[in-house]
Amino acid sequence: MDLDAIKTKLESLQNQTSTSNNFWKPEPGTQVVRIVPYKHNKDNPFVELYFHYNLGQNKTYMSPVSFGRPDPVQEFADKLKSTGDKDEWIQGKRLEPKMRTFAPVVVRGREDEGVKFWGFGKTVYQELLSVIADPDYGDITDPVNGRDIQIERQTPAEAGNQYGKTTVRVKPNQTPITESKEMLEGVFENQPNLTELYTEPTYDELKEALASYLNPTEEDTNTTTTTNGVAATTTPTTNTGTTTTSTTKKTDDVEDAFDSLFNN
Repeated sequence: MDLDAIKTKLESLQNQTSTSNNFWKPEPGTQVVRIVPYKHNKDNPFVELYFHYNLGQNKTYMSPVSFGRPDPVQEFADKLKSTGDKDEWIQGKRLEPKMRTFAPVVVRGREDEGVKFWGFGKTVYQELLSVIADPDYGDITDPVNGRDIQIERQTPAEAGNQYGKTTVRVKPNQTPITESKEMLEGVFENQPNLTELYTEPTYDELKEALASYLNPTEEDTNTTTTTNGVAATTTPTTNTGTTTTSTTKKTDDVEDAFDSLFNN
């Protein structure tokens, strides 16, 4: 038995667990959180990051666009959208990196667990920004006079859609983050840098993932993960009918665009 390999694997799993402990997502039902000032950017608690989901062997990649750096998948998406072809424009939109916003929060009833990062989509982000922009509410993250947020999470079955639904309501009462001076100091000081919790792929790694996505092998299994972490797995099936010329042409056009952008 290779003990060094066993130790390396154990450390890897422990690091994954440690990283996951830095994040929080609402469970079905009602919870209350408090967005707190972000240690690494005191002017803005919200961190916008961009991701490619289910790209190349069902992996999620953080896009370099998050930091203003070139992203070959974004470049390819832009090329597809510029062809004037409707189907290729749709494909380009699908390939664009999607924004996910994060905020440091303290979960009420679990304050002793420290600060965690709550990730949410565009709708929730807009609602929170609208409240903060309202002079009647203002800075809801203020340590003394801020406001808690009530979050209601519905399952897909309850919401009647594929992804479920998250509803937020900023509470009207102003309350402190905590009455404990020691805990408050911990909230401000014990915050990891969010961007260091993700690994930014290189340009070539993303290009390889894109090529794999565009040209999957027949043995590949395609797994799509919903926002609730539910995986739906499908395997490629053989088409017993005749492939249409139109479908073949669309596939060829996309592959030609990839070759034109990266291989010429």
